Amino acid sequence: MKARYLAVLGAAGLCAMASTPITADDQNNHSSECSGLPSHGALKSALEQARNESNGGFNLDMWGTIVNRDGVVCAVAFTGGNRGDQWPGSRVISAQKANTGNAFSLPGLALSTANLYSAVSPGGSLYGLQHSNPVSTQVAYRGNSANYGEANDPMKGGKIGGINIFGGGFALYNRRGEIVGGLGVSGDSSCADHNIGWRTRNNLQLDFVPAGVSGDPNRPDNIVNDITSQVGQQEGTSASGWGHPACGADATAIAAALPVTRKVT
Repeated sequence: MKARYLAVLGAAGLCAMASTPITADDQNNHSSECSGLPSHGALKSALEQARNESNGGFNLDMWGTIVNRDGVVCAVAFTGGNRGDQWPGSRVISAQKANTGNAFSLPGLALSTANLYSAVSPGGSLYGLQHSNPVSTQVAYRGNSANYGEANDPMKGGKIGGINIFGGGFALYNRRGEIVGGLGVSGDSSCADHNIGWRTRNNLQLDFVPAGVSGDPNRPDNIVNDITSQVGQQEGTSASGWGHPACGADATAIAAALPVTRKVT
């Protein structure tokens, strides 16, 4: 009986040791890792302002997430009255987009998630990218759901991971032109997500974007609507290789007139 008791204690101890990194990560103070990035309140305000403009979508409420340069979640917010006013699945999608915008942008080149659509499609130059860097489900779904989108969202302080390849994710560049993290928004059509995310970044004044693949020097990482359908191909082909499907004439026109990105002076 004593031997069995000791065996149970030993197994419990091993489980405790195995879970220690997660527990420690939850308890660590990550404020220094998010220094210089917008707070929950700043993100929420910027996201609400952007969501309330005409964006060419369904006029739905949104989720937004900010990660730092290491992919650590720093803030999660929503625009509705409560967490159920936005698509619940879009909380994690917004974090995926933030991670993607950060993870595949550089100090000298920004790629928005909208820029990745054609490149990641079969035959594209980055095909297979979407299968790399999976979401950490432990970070995505841990904690009390009542705190989702609040200042103490359980994703905060964790490395979310994830790859998303449609509109709504961006790299963040400060006024010195330094890449400092990523922003992701989700909750509407992919094109509206792009427009709302773009305006949110602009509202946060973290859009000192150095260069991109859009072909527009004033909007370097803007969505590119250059996919032409071909017989026998459902998606068609992108002339630039960085194209994203158009969601509608309104969204396309709005994207073309989005605020120009800021320049480092």
